[in-house]
Amino acid sequence: MAVTETENHDLEIDMRDILVARDVRKVYKTGAETVEALRAISIDIARGEFVAVMGPSGSGKTTFLNCLSGLDDIDGGSVLVERQDVHKMSDAKRSRYRAEKMGFIFQSFNLIPVFTAVENVELPLLLAGSAPSVARRQAEETLERVGLGARKSHRPNELSGGEQQRVTIARALAGQPSIVWADEPTGNLDTETAWSIMGLLEELNDEGLTIVLVTHDPAIGEKAGRLITMRDGAIESGA
Repeated sequence: MAVTETENHDLEIDMRDILVARDVRKVYKTGAETVEALRAISIDIARGEFVAVMGPSGSGKTTFLNCLSGLDDIDGGSVLVERQDVHKMSDAKRSRYRAEKMGFIFQSFNLIPVFTAVENVELPLLLAGSAPSVARRQAEETLERVGLGARKSHRPNELSGGEQQRVTIARALAGQPSIVWADEPTGNLDTETAWSIMGLLEELNDEGLTIVLVTHDPAIGEKAGRLITMRDGAIESGA
């Protein structure tokens, strides 16, 4: 029987779970119209899982990721990451908690054009308070890990799409996060490069990293160990 812990609204938490979400709601209001983007979402994610989230456009996939990671506020429910309720934190504390515990990979890369690869990777570490020498060493080591050690001095416009996405993965990993959130990380890549990126994510998961990945591609979704499907702001299957 799993060891459990009871706290935070009397939730019974399996100690193997890195994330526990209960009855999470998100509502968007545009003029007189109200859209319930998340409808009482409840889910547990175990440490070391590779979870893919799929569904048609407008099903709530990205909102799911943003609300469970604390990027967006919620309108009801609770989200515990390593038994910490992220939505009870102040904005400043939540931002710091994300920087320390989470990594993010986005479809659009979000790299700073005038920075080199290593500067892009070390920036979040510097903002989190790491000493410059420590941040540079971690950035270089992580770029080596994703196969870009020889390209560390190149700027984004000197890198291919796949290389740019590897820089974003390195940036997500450099702070040694507990969980990585990936929103359509292969969406801007050709098929061969997309499979290369998925292979890297699988390797990282095999090493114990927890990954939650949003995708519209069934072939990508099937590579995950667990598939969650969403429709109209609710989980259809996989919870």
